[in-house]
Amino acid sequence: MSDILSIAGEPIFDDRIVKIETHTYNPYANTTFGNSDEIRIPIQQQDLYTLPCESFLYIEGRLESKKPSGAEGESSTRLVNNCAAFMFEEIRYELDGVEIDRSRNVGITSTIKNYASLTVERSSILQNAGWDFAAKSHAIDDFNFYVPLSVLLGFCEDFKRVVINARHELILIRARNDHNCLVSRESHEPKIVLLKIQWQMPHVVLNDVNKLALLRTLDSGRYLSVAFRSWDLYEFPLLQSTTKHSWAVKAATQLEKPRYVIFVLQSGRKNVLPQDSSIFDDCKLTNVKLYLNSDFYLYDDMNLNFEKNKIAVLYNMYSKFRKTYYGCDDKDEALSLIWLNLKRSVR
Repeated sequence: MSDILSIAGEPIFDDRIVKIETHTYNPYANTTFGNSDEIRIPIQQQDLYTLPCESFLYIEGRLESKKPSGAEGESSTRLVNNCAAFMFEEIRYELDGVEIDRSRNVGITSTIKNYASLTVERSSILQNAGWDFAAKSHAIDDFNFYVPLSVLLGFCEDFKRVVINARHELILIRARNDHNCLVSRESHEPKIVLLKIQWQMPHVVLNDVNKLALLRTLDSGRYLSVAFRSWDLYEFPLLQSTTKHSWAVKAATQLEKPRYVIFVLQSGRKNVLPQDSSIFDDCKLTNVKLYLNSDFYLYDDMNLNFEKNKIAVLYNMYSKFRKTYYGCDDKDEALSLIWLNLKRSVR
């Protein structure tokens, strides 16, 4: 109640940041954007205060197909959900020549992570990045996407601070083919032609007092912690024809510890042009247990039955993931249980 009586109080202005400008960086001049090509986008200038968590990847291209434009051609050839991520086999982020974060099989990895952590509002915003699981709107035409790096790399999602006086480099490796980006017929021979890839990085301009304070921190020689969660993908390409399977995964190093495990199944979709690679399958799953050293989760059996929609246990785990991962009470999950049931009935 004391604040409402401070009639003589002076207004407080936060003038630590003078302005934030977004600068565009291009790959090397001789870079090509074909399949399996390596695309390097450097930021060589070192006297900068950059904000990687707010940086974006701008992608411009064209979807081509031998099928002429028309009702049948548009309905049979389209880009999949999160298609921009499926265009790349790998993405790496380097600071001063040291690899900070890496994501392999970017399409599958980011799709799994986004399905589990996005909200309805965030999903709508990311339609500008090619994220559109509810509709099939990316037909044959020119396209351009504005993809936040925070949906592709854990470093850009978790580390919310500026990076001072460092050389940045973003390395992208194009996928060997575009089959995972598309849903089409083999006879149409669809092709993605990338015309432009740019990295848009915010530059933070500070006032003199705060700039001097940060420079003194650097001159002190102290180590600065860069804590973030990295996403790693483990695949088992060929399961045995049995009803029970055990999979041993070594997912820990001396510095890193596994914190969350997201398990998905997919059947007959990878590199299959007529199938949507951004969709996962239930494969008549009935139970899953995770053994971590001497502990195991869950304690009880799930007793799932997808044919009878007995998946309430799984959806409860899904709805809790966002709260535990981000430490927030927001429960506006991107996927509703009704939508999941309708999607399964349509397939």
